[in-house]
Amino acid sequence: MQKLKLFSFIAVAVLGFTACGDQQLTTSENLAMLEQIVPDYVDNTIIPTYKALADNAIELEKALVMLKNNRTDANVFTACKEWVDSRKFWEQSEAFLFGAAADFGIDPHIDTWPLDLTALVAELGNADHIAAMAAEDGAAWAGEKLGAGLLGFHGIEYILFRNGQKRPFGDIRDNELIYAIAVAGDLRNQCIRLEAAWAGKNNVSAEKQLIINNFELGVTIANGQSYGENMKNAGKAGSTYKSFTDAAEDIIQGCTDISDEVAAMKIGKPYKGEDINYIESPYSHNSITDFVDNVESIRNAYLGGVEGKRDNSLHGFFDKVNKNFDNRVLAAIDEAIDKISAIQNFETNPASAQAGIAIEALNSLTSIFEEAQLELRKAVE
Repeated sequence: MQKLKLFSFIAVAVLGFTACGDQQLTTSENLAMLEQIVPDYVDNTIIPTYKALADNAIELEKALVMLKNNRTDANVFTACKEWVDSRKFWEQSEAFLFGAAADFGIDPHIDTWPLDLTALVAELGNADHIAAMAAEDGAAWAGEKLGAGLLGFHGIEYILFRNGQKRPFGDIRDNELIYAIAVAGDLRNQCIRLEAAWAGKNNVSAEKQLIINNFELGVTIANGQSYGENMKNAGKAGSTYKSFTDAAEDIIQGCTDISDEVAAMKIGKPYKGEDINYIESPYSHNSITDFVDNVESIRNAYLGGVEGKRDNSLHGFFDKVNKNFDNRVLAAIDEAIDKISAIQNFETNPASAQAGIAIEALNSLTSIFEEAQLELRKAVE
């Protein structure tokens, strides 16, 4: 009799724990959660990240102009810091490369690597091209005339860094700074374009609006809406999203894609020896920070916002419908960051055991986000 009572108590306890862990919500209630999650994702994750990216890109271009006008190691340090700060927010945006970044071709435009060093040497020796980049419309000229292998972060990185260290100001030549300033101006324009495309042109600063107008940058989706409006209006006439479920699936797919890219391409290609030149930030030795920030972009997407600005989220959704799965996602994100952070000297030793362990952790993270697509559909169908 005592055994029966004990069994009954355990059964009740287990059932009670399960009920608390996974709330049995209706399909309508789960769909209602997505209607809150998607707009908050736009406002708390995408727009703040792109705003910070645009703000820092503006400062990077200004720092390079300051360096050209006043050659000091202190000004080199400032320009390098601004490059690192801008780079951080770009990498933290890579879980949402869909939308404007894809439609306007901004990702390959500002972040193609490896840098085409042969072509860069030729450009730096071409007096006519240097003169064009030094002109008032140098940023526009660079954006239109230079190939993707010469634009964006990595061209500027090459001018400012060598072997993981900032270059002494005396080593940086005038033609290199003219090139870097023009490319930084184009980078600034594209980063501003990303912010305006998601937030709406009228919701960015007057300085940014002026640049959008002067450089005639398109910032709306084909339906005339901002990308943020388009996503928030999922299910309504004119939106490219048929439902909030479709929009939420895009959020998950963005996380899946960048996790897979870091594992297979960014770490994987150099690790396997397929392309030793494929190391992402070889001059600044910023690659590990790049990879960590890519996973931070996944964390922000899943938690529903940048740190300090989080509300309704996929994390909150799965915490209610399948708490065990939610715990697995959070653990997989932490594990990927921990294993990436443990890699030492990736630029000089990409085939380390730690790199292989990080790839395994990232593959697990990719798999769990692939599973998230199925879990989401189960909850709303």
